[in-house]
Amino acid sequence: MTLLGFLAAHRGEFLALLLQHIVLVGVSTGAAIAIGIPVGVLAARRPRLGAPIVWLANVVQTIPSLAMFGFMLPLPLVGGLGARVAIIVLILYALLPIIRTTVAGLRGVDRVLVEAGTALGMTPRQLLWQVELPLAMPSIVAGIRVAAVIGVGTATIAAAVGAGGLGEYIFRGLSMVDPTVILAGAVPAAILALTVDGTLLLAERALRLGGRSRKPLAVAAGVALLAIAALAAASALGAGPRDAVIRVGSKNFTEQIILGELVAQQLEGAGLRVERRLNLGGTFICDRALRSGDIDVYVEYTGTADTAVFKNPVETDPARVLERVRRRYADGGLTLLPPLGFENTFAILVRADDARRLGMKTIEDAAPHAASWQAGFGYEFLQRADGYPGLSQKYGLRFAAAPKAMDLSLIYRALAQRQVDLIAGDATSGLIQAYDLTMLQDNRHYFPPYDAVPVARRETLLRYPKAREALDRLAGRITIEDMRRLNHAVDADRRDPPAIARDFLARLEREHRSKG
Repeated sequence: MTLLGFLAAHRGEFLALLLQHIVLVGVSTGAAIAIGIPVGVLAARRPRLGAPIVWLANVVQTIPSLAMFGFMLPLPLVGGLGARVAIIVLILYALLPIIRTTVAGLRGVDRVLVEAGTALGMTPRQLLWQVELPLAMPSIVAGIRVAAVIGVGTATIAAAVGAGGLGEYIFRGLSMVDPTVILAGAVPAAILALTVDGTLLLAERALRLGGRSRKPLAVAAGVALLAIAALAAASALGAGPRDAVIRVGSKNFTEQIILGELVAQQLEGAGLRVERRLNLGGTFICDRALRSGDIDVYVEYTGTADTAVFKNPVETDPARVLERVRRRYADGGLTLLPPLGFENTFAILVRADDARRLGMKTIEDAAPHAASWQAGFGYEFLQRADGYPGLSQKYGLRFAAAPKAMDLSLIYRALAQRQVDLIAGDATSGLIQAYDLTMLQDNRHYFPPYDAVPVARRETLLRYPKAREALDRLAGRITIEDMRRLNHAVDADRRDPPAIARDFLARLEREHRSKG
């Protein structure tokens, strides 16, 4: 599908994401202007007081944006998921260029003009508003222009914390390894940045022309601010009351996005309003979001919860793991719902031609060859108790170099293209067949069971009894073959997760009616 074809097919979703992006940038830039210009005035007039603030803004600017979002997540009041944390981060990044250009503009005002105003009896306040700020305005607008363009780019990362915007397409495309979906977010974001940059450049040039151009510009600025306020209000109204919506989350790989869609559409089919916060990140981000109330339900895996979330020693009995995880979640006010019916264990994968050539069927068979291989693993797998550290000890895996840390969305292609020789993927991935890979058997039974189970906030299930009834109807209905087909439809056939989830639920409904 071409980029234009994709945008036409997803017109409603695209416009909603574009609106979210504009609101994020508009609100954060407006707040940064309201904070940054007064701080810049203070820094210009009282350098000793302003210097530490400018220094702090400089420090903030050096922090990578993704790290900043991650740092803000656990903070009380300002942290969590959603637009709030995104707007705060965007404000922090927008402050430095506005403060700096305000200081430079005020210091660049001809002192002769200031002295003339003083001689005419003007107060410091009158001098600021009638002489200094008007003359410094071109410089200030230049700073606002830089801040707004930075905001458009940084706002794409806000999708990782559930704030929406065009970054949704970028992260979705990365998880699906689909360039068209990536471009659907990147190209409109670039066009938006160029539009903002060009508009504010014209404003800056108009201000430099002199007083005759300022009145129309002031009117235009007022209209723009009103438009931003209207967009923010529309976004807030469209979101509805916070408590009237069930927020569905997911991790950031294909299967999780599909499962998130299945849960969301199942709830919508029961007449409940749903807000999707999919593609959030790894296990720990989703778990924290669930406990803090930023999401109400997501699908977890029993072994992941047992070893990674609750730090229990590895247990291989599925029933014991399920019961242990159920109790631990219950202690935190969360409910573990019945398993969906399939297990997605870690899959140690090699290229099929290597497996045939070297006669490898198990992980143990790969150990003698590991010394000349390069391994590639996901970030979580490298750190988790049920991940690489224990696996290397269990099987004596010693590679030629330290394993490469890679995003899960890219790891299968890296193996197929011979950038690495062994990876840890998902047993249900559709890319195993698409890239002609072979899954080595865990003959020493290292990995715990990974049954897929929805986890929900207890208070949400109590408030919405229909939600539990709807999710219980999915229990045991999704087989491992089903999940592989769904993953293959997204990863290999490039179908949209919402569409395949809709088709799958329709099939389940037909089967239910035929049995009834």
